[in-house]
Amino acid sequence: MREHLIAAPLPTIRRIPRYLNVLENFAAEQISFVSATDIANKLGLKPIQVRKDMAFTGIVGKPKVGYKTDELIETIKSFLGWDSATDAFLIGAGALGTALLGYRGFAERGLQIVAAFDTDPEKVGKRIHGKEVFPISKMAELAKRMQVHIGILTVPAESASQCAHALMDAGITGIWNFSPAELDVPESMTVQREDLSAGLAVLSVRMSEKKQGIV
Repeated sequence: MREHLIAAPLPTIRRIPRYLNVLENFAAEQISFVSATDIANKLGLKPIQVRKDMAFTGIVGKPKVGYKTDELIETIKSFLGWDSATDAFLIGAGALGTALLGYRGFAERGLQIVAAFDTDPEKVGKRIHGKEVFPISKMAELAKRMQVHIGILTVPAESASQCAHALMDAGITGIWNFSPAELDVPESMTVQREDLSAGLAVLSVRMSEKKQGIV
């Protein structure tokens, strides 16, 4: 049974992939039905939070039974857009870009990086993890021909703005920003920033708090 869908809040969207990981482990153990409590216990959450989050996917569990595991997995993948392949370009074939090009987990979640771009003439023309590196000037032509709408930005802060505008000019409508810069782009663009320094800050502060006995 599906309910009327409304826009999910960001914290819910961030939690749902964690539920998927747990569910895939349950499926591997051949567990056919799971409850919100089963999922919550694995992640240290409250069952009511899991049920509220699941409601945004449109699926409703059965009382005293829960959710059918394989159906819930497929529903979550559909909600996240991970049930079909999506192509993306990567801009910035440096150390981080190279690592992302070699990360196989993207393909498991429906994301295929089909080409990389860089301004360094020593990188252009090479293949990194099987992906060819093109000059930025080729981006618009290839985006149109390959129908690519997502760009992954892994360039230094000083190059981020210029590269972001190159992505826009190429018809890219979504940017996954791994650069340390805040991008000034129109509201029509969808931007998700991954701030690695913020994650490090949380880790460092939490460790410091535990040393000081702060709870």
